[in-house]
Amino acid sequence: MFSGAQGFAMVPEANTLYQEACSAEYKEDYQTAVSKLLQALSLSSNDVMIYTKLAGVYSEMGEYDKALATYAKVAELKPADGYIYISIGSIYENQGKYIEALNAYKKVMEMCPEYLYNYLNIANVQYQLRDYKSAIENYNRFLSTYSQHWEARENLAASYINNKNFESAVNEYENLYTRNPSGFRDFSNYGLALFEVKDYTKAAEFLEKAVDADPENTSAHINLALSYQELGKNELALAQYDVVFRQQPALNSIRLDYGNLLADMGQDEAAIENYKIYAKNYPDDARVYQNLGVVYKRLNKLDDTIANFEKAIELQKDEKDMDIVEDLAECYHLKKDYPNALKYYDEVLLVKKDDYDLRYNKALVLHAMKEYNDAIGIYTKLLTEKDNPEIQANLTSALVSLGDEYLQAHNYSLATETFERAIQRGTKDSYAYYGLAKAYRACGIDDKASEFYEKAISMEPEKIEYSNEFAEFIASTNKPSDIKTPADSGKTVEIKEIALSMDSAEKAVQEDAQRNKDLIAIGDENYKKENYDVAIHNYQDALKINPSDEVTLLKLGNIYKLKDDNKNALDFYKKSIVVNPNYTDGWFNLGLVYANENNNSKAKECFHRVITLNPNYSYAYYALGIAYEQDGNEKDALNNYKIFLTQTKDENIAKTVQQKIKNLEK
Repeated sequence: MFSGAQGFAMVPEANTLYQEACSAEYKEDYQTAVSKLLQALSLSSNDVMIYTKLAGVYSEMGEYDKALATYAKVAELKPADGYIYISIGSIYENQGKYIEALNAYKKVMEMCPEYLYNYLNIANVQYQLRDYKSAIENYNRFLSTYSQHWEARENLAASYINNKNFESAVNEYENLYTRNPSGFRDFSNYGLALFEVKDYTKAAEFLEKAVDADPENTSAHINLALSYQELGKNELALAQYDVVFRQQPALNSIRLDYGNLLADMGQDEAAIENYKIYAKNYPDDARVYQNLGVVYKRLNKLDDTIANFEKAIELQKDEKDMDIVEDLAECYHLKKDYPNALKYYDEVLLVKKDDYDLRYNKALVLHAMKEYNDAIGIYTKLLTEKDNPEIQANLTSALVSLGDEYLQAHNYSLATETFERAIQRGTKDSYAYYGLAKAYRACGIDDKASEFYEKAISMEPEKIEYSNEFAEFIASTNKPSDIKTPADSGKTVEIKEIALSMDSAEKAVQEDAQRNKDLIAIGDENYKKENYDVAIHNYQDALKINPSDEVTLLKLGNIYKLKDDNKNALDFYKKSIVVNPNYTDGWFNLGLVYANENNNSKAKECFHRVITLNPNYSYAYYALGIAYEQDGNEKDALNNYKIFLTQTKDENIAKTVQQKIKNLEK
């Protein structure tokens, strides 16, 4: 008898055995089914149907090698039947042999292109092979025909996630959830996709469902923590991180994000600890050193800040983050390490050539390094782009300093030219006029020298240096013609009498000095006891003896300030700086009174003068920061607050300033 392979029906005995085998398979009695099929094959040795059934039973038994060998026989008997390769592909897929499975399914596609369901088989295997792009193409081909196949849509959504096509994943998950919200289970992946498209509110909603459904889903807890973090719900984020670390204490890959949360919450030391754990495990990640630098900078630990920023830049190599380089330049600037500050400012300016603030900072560094010509060049260029009173003042200051440098070098021509530039700019610095007078005097131009000596003295009449030098200059230009000798006067003065007169004068001076000292001491005692009116009287009596005592003038100003008498306070503070133009305390207190009167412009002028005279006068930077903040100039406020932190030892005010910086940088 010929078998079915030849187009004839199998013999009745074989058919009976085949039917018995099918019945046994239904009952999951696979051994009996195999026995019956082998008996049937002994009667119909080339019957495709029997071989196909036998291969299927072997597959159900997990006897994959026997199943594959049997399907090979089927393919030999019926080579044009491409559908056999669907079963072959399925066996390979069950074995985890995905490449072999893919080849089998592709053979089906070649032989039976009309079998569109095969796109799903191919896509599933490509997903397992992590060829997500190809899997996405074939899932979409399959769904173009079988659009309601929800399992395929779930797999497509997962493929989109793995291919980082999160927007498409969101669309697929949204369709799945809308269709069957009660049956939807893939909250974790949906939440992840929403997080990646920055829909943090909705991401948190679905990730909350994910952790409710599976509290042990660490990945969902992590993504929920990150979503809360992005939403500024820091306490909720912190609680999720606590769950994660309870579940997996050694999960160091999230220490960077956890450190960021702690830093945002002001827990800087804890943030640093977690950043360091992350850095130990991921030493080549530049981000952790950048974030460490940011926290250290906030803590005013400039050396640690610099070390970490430089490490971050080193790891970035040719793709440096210029924001870090800029921060590094500012740190060196704050440390007054001007050569390194200049180096990094120049590096940033290669990329940000037109950045106004960067160029200004570079000019400040050059100014501090006494590279006045270069600083003046930058100040001048900046002022053509935008007027800035602070830069105007710095430009004038640099011109005066450069003029003095030329003067000291006896380069009177350039000194004259530079001082005149400062004067043309309307400088209120009397030294520009005084320096110009000296330069003209050195050149023998006496009338000009006299003119500018007089102007300098008129600006600061109490400055003895100017008056004395001008008097000496006048004396040197006038030849005495009518000086009489003692003989001409007709008087004889004994040497002994002159000596007695000098002794008397010296004694009187000593007595006045002691009287002055005693009056000040009495005034100080009354000041401490808050007997302000008596103290005022004591100090004024002392000033009758020594009217040029800037400290006593300052004390009077302080008392009037305490009495809320700003007019008299201003008067005495001004007198203290007229007596001594370099008296920083006088300038500072004068600025405080102006600030009290809401005259920020004049207050800032005073505080800038203090810094010019003494760059280490920390409270002037603090006062400037407040003035700029009140003016709405957050950048200059921040700059001065940060400089204050590098100078001060006042821990209480430092904490206040750190909080101000934190508020301004939000």
